[in-house]
Amino acid sequence: MRIGSPRFVPCISLAARAWRMVPFGSAIGSRTAEVARRESGVQTTDCRRPGASKPFEKIVKGAADIFRFLMDRSQHGERTALVTITDVIGSSSRSPGTHMAVSETGVYRGSISGGCVEAAVVGEAKRVIENGQTELLRLGAGSRFIDIRLPCGGGLDLLITPEPSPAALDQALGGLKQRTPIRLALGRDGLLAVSPASDDRPAGWDGDHFVVRHDPELRIVILGHGAETEALAALACRYGADVVILSPDETIVESVDRLGAQSWLLKTPARSPHLRSDKDTAVVTLFHDHDWESELLEQALEQDAFFIGAMGSRRTHALRLAALTERGVPPSSLARITGPIGLIPATRDPDTLALSTLSQIVACHQQRRSAQWTEDA
Repeated sequence: MRIGSPRFVPCISLAARAWRMVPFGSAIGSRTAEVARRESGVQTTDCRRPGASKPFEKIVKGAADIFRFLMDRSQHGERTALVTITDVIGSSSRSPGTHMAVSETGVYRGSISGGCVEAAVVGEAKRVIENGQTELLRLGAGSRFIDIRLPCGGGLDLLITPEPSPAALDQALGGLKQRTPIRLALGRDGLLAVSPASDDRPAGWDGDHFVVRHDPELRIVILGHGAETEALAALACRYGADVVILSPDETIVESVDRLGAQSWLLKTPARSPHLRSDKDTAVVTLFHDHDWESELLEQALEQDAFFIGAMGSRRTHALRLAALTERGVPPSSLARITGPIGLIPATRDPDTLALSTLSQIVACHQQRRSAQWTEDA
């Protein structure tokens, strides 16, 4: 779409504090996002994992990445701000409870739109960091900043909290690391409190506090060997999942280290103490030698994984179920195993199978989360 057209107005930095009326679609109102980025001092982040042989970028998938960024910048002596969407007016690509973290240097993590207002938010966050006072402001529809428009026509209410408590952030990270859902309460006075989440209430205001629940990251436990295991591990890590690999192949165990995945060597086709799952965990077996499967699948079925899938044809899956039946696994448990795996049928290429399988896992995870929210509403 042509820049400057009536339907598209790129981001303008609020750092410019343009209080005068700016005609919609004017030369000023249609400056590029790159200009806004330069004016606000926005910098991109280096997502390289320590010790990686090549840069490996991880998509920001959850609050833990935001909290880690804030802790890291604080430890390096930088002041920071936590930006939180508290309300959405009309259409938006992000929901209430979404966070973005900003350093006083202009470096940031996360996003609160599809790139439409991030530069402006960085400018405002830097100003809030300087004055040290929590602020609640609106961008887009209904905002006093008439030169900031979201292309979707919606609006966002943002709570900007300067210098969030390191102790609270550490507590939040500790809970998520232990795979425990947490509830974050952000006060209008800047106070931040963390507690275990006992229900699935949607993000919203509770008096003077904005309260949002954060769940552990999606974990994918991959049991297998061969190119399929490597392909799924790489894609899942890039997606931002917490990835665990259990394989009898030493080469795979060593190669996935650069991805940031946890990896363990399987020495025998027996149960493993490293196979642990919860309600945010998917378990996938990718063995060509199916003798490795039975005990591990039986172990997985005794846990709370929301998804258990196994590679192989329909005939292979029928033989798999028969073998597990002989081991005494009840039909209700067998029904939890998805096989063949993936959204694309009869896939033989490792990369396509990885994409097909990850898509299925993510879809099931989102459906489970949506079902929880609906039941609690």
